[in-house]
Amino acid sequence: MTVKTAIQAPFRADHVGSLLRPESLLTARKKYKEGTITREKLKEVETKEIHRIVDKQIEVGLELVTDGEFRRDWWHLDFLEHLNGFEGYVPEKGYKFEGIETEKYEVRNTSKISFNPNHPFIQDFIDFNEIVAGRAVAKQTIPSPNQLFHPGIRDENIYPNVEDFAKDIIVAYQETIQAFYAAGVRYLQIDDVYIAGLSSPDIPYKEGEREYLIDLALRVVNGILENKPEDLVITTHLCRGNYQSTWAFGGSYALIAPTLFAKEKVDGFFLEYDDDRSGDFQPLEYIPNGGAKVVLGIFTSKTGELENKENILSRIEEATQYVPLEQLSISPQCGFASTHHGNKLTEEQQWEKLKYIVDISKEVWG
Repeated sequence: MTVKTAIQAPFRADHVGSLLRPESLLTARKKYKEGTITREKLKEVETKEIHRIVDKQIEVGLELVTDGEFRRDWWHLDFLEHLNGFEGYVPEKGYKFEGIETEKYEVRNTSKISFNPNHPFIQDFIDFNEIVAGRAVAKQTIPSPNQLFHPGIRDENIYPNVEDFAKDIIVAYQETIQAFYAAGVRYLQIDDVYIAGLSSPDIPYKEGEREYLIDLALRVVNGILENKPEDLVITTHLCRGNYQSTWAFGGSYALIAPTLFAKEKVDGFFLEYDDDRSGDFQPLEYIPNGGAKVVLGIFTSKTGELENKENILSRIEEATQYVPLEQLSISPQCGFASTHHGNKLTEEQQWEKLKYIVDISKEVWG
């Protein structure tokens, strides 16, 4: 593949990645954790359901498909714990979300960080891509390297200096990206809740700390993009938390926009704009004209109710005050099941919403 034949992602109608787990998969995973079925049996159920949802995504008109993150429990932890230098564990508390505490699981730094050539996500993509069989673009999602700067993950005895920690993370991700590319990935999305948190007034920082961390986050993402194959599309998804239809924090993108939107060298931004917590579109003025595409997450994955069409069309028009229409796309603000628990809507509502997005995109862009 050459630059001339590179895919034109993100697509006018796109989606973030995760899909609601069917009961058969939830049951199989529970049995696997209890030790009553084998890993092979679990994978058999996963594969069957991935076949089904790939067909369904194509049926509703999407040009890209994901595996629904069906081989994971969490949108981020399953990936991170398989990088060399990290392990998963059960902490004393889960993450704090609005009115709820999540299931307890986290990763921690245990040794020097490096690429894991046997990372299971690489083979998982190869298997997934075979299922897709060229009928659509197979999109791979992984957590941003910035998720590893979440408080409490770095072992300061191993990495006294956060800059050294960052350098090793960058190298590990660079090599991981090359491995995904060799496996056939041409559309990669990095999910970044951490950087969205740096723009939230709900999260306090010491004087000067926020600015330093925003700069570090930019340097880390741009670092992993060095030597990126030209025909590999990489996007960033910025989200404020998505767990059983709840959220972790609010705040607009204003504090990070002058740095991230203006200087992050990705091909597109998936942005959460499904409610008032997200702020207005003004931070989009920092997106370079003709630069990264902007995917407006103006549909919610947290409920099954379809958004008012006239409101959606009005919001797209409003966004064009800051970004040209040809540079815009639409999607849900996040996945439908960032964790295995899933959001509070039915699978039928999920497919209806995705088809609705496709239909509106055709009306707007043709």
